[in-house]
Amino acid sequence: MYSLFWGENYNSQDAFRCVSIFFVEFQAHFGADYAATAWIHSLLDCSTMLCAPVGSLVGSRCSGRAAVVAGGLLASCGLLLSSFATSLEMLYFSAGILTGLGFALCYTPAIALVGCYFQRRKALAYGVAMSGSGIGTFVLAPVVQMLIELYSWRGALLVLSAFVANLCVCGALLRPIALQEEQCGDISQQDVEKPPKDSVDLLAPPPPPESSAPRLRRMWRLLSCGEYRFLLLPDFLGLAVSFLFLASGCSLPFVYLVPYALSAGISHQHAAFLMSILGVIDIVGNITFGWLTDRRCLKPHRLACYVFSVGMEGLCCLFTPLLCSFPLLVPFAMLYGYFDGAYVALIPVVTSDVVGTTYLSSALGVVYFLHAIPYLVSPPIGGWLVDVTGSYTATFLLSGAALLASAVILSAVTGIRHCRHRSDSVLLQSSENCHQGTRAPPPQPV
Repeated sequence: MYSLFWGENYNSQDAFRCVSIFFVEFQAHFGADYAATAWIHSLLDCSTMLCAPVGSLVGSRCSGRAAVVAGGLLASCGLLLSSFATSLEMLYFSAGILTGLGFALCYTPAIALVGCYFQRRKALAYGVAMSGSGIGTFVLAPVVQMLIELYSWRGALLVLSAFVANLCVCGALLRPIALQEEQCGDISQQDVEKPPKDSVDLLAPPPPPESSAPRLRRMWRLLSCGEYRFLLLPDFLGLAVSFLFLASGCSLPFVYLVPYALSAGISHQHAAFLMSILGVIDIVGNITFGWLTDRRCLKPHRLACYVFSVGMEGLCCLFTPLLCSFPLLVPFAMLYGYFDGAYVALIPVVTSDVVGTTYLSSALGVVYFLHAIPYLVSPPIGGWLVDVTGSYTATFLLSGAALLASAVILSAVTGIRHCRHRSDSVLLQSSENCHQGTRAPPPQPV
């Protein structure tokens, strides 16, 4: 089963990332500017994340197997149509919307299944499962560049379409199991699902008054009792805000690393090799960070490890404009790839720690949905900055600032969460002391 999760991420995420290698080819063939060409990658990212709840819904209502098979067919057809594209607008639909929808149906159900199969070493399990994307980037980046040189970008997309069709095989072999509840966590299942009748739920806002609109009351009942109740958790809301900034910055290096390298006078082969380096180090980040955060000393601090990895990515992007040669861009690709793999492996782990296993599939759908709008607008904004300024400096600075903002916001949420837990512990201890003090003394012997 591990190999199936790994193979599925290998097929979907590697094709997802290698689309940036076609950026210069599309721009040259259609005579478009950076901003117009960037919409292809933006729509692909946005469709994948915007339709992530659809993948969760299909996986929950039907099965993860059906979702992945359908997604593989859609993604393969999207890339197949892209190879016959005659305009950028057609690529917007085929390579952007249709392929992105296919990836959305594949990705979320497969990630949720990992959480069902593994409990004790969940971070390591996610790291190994997601390492398939790094393997794919490492292998496919030079292969796609070679295919473009041999068969043009149309032939390369045709071969990539056949490759992505293997998702159907991986999906057909998935074997879902019954969900196992977590026995412990920062937020227990009793708190999330069945609060005591005589207690007040401090995590949820008070119900709306009876005089409010019926639609508002129905919405509150849906959130407080249904499968999206985790949306009322303050910790998840803070996590969601940080994801918005994260998504605004994390996609820009994948889109503009190759064009930036080419603008610096680096050859096409070396520019593609930078993506390969990023991909293979991504694997190291997936596995090693997953293994480290499963250690007893770091397991309670997974959120802090996630914040650290996002912050380091932001710092890498801030220094990128100073790197103008292949030997200097290699360390950037290594550092950015490592911390990218680290935080990607920790996203489902951190989400699971906050909402619990029961709501993981729905929560991941919401998490990836939050990436949609930033993924849609950030690459065109980055391309517009390149068109206006004539360099990539502002684009990489924007990426670094957004990633650092995400880390700062989540650091504040982590600090508030820690203070709240300490306050709850103090109140609980005081309550126990008062209870013991009012207890009647034992009878004295006569």
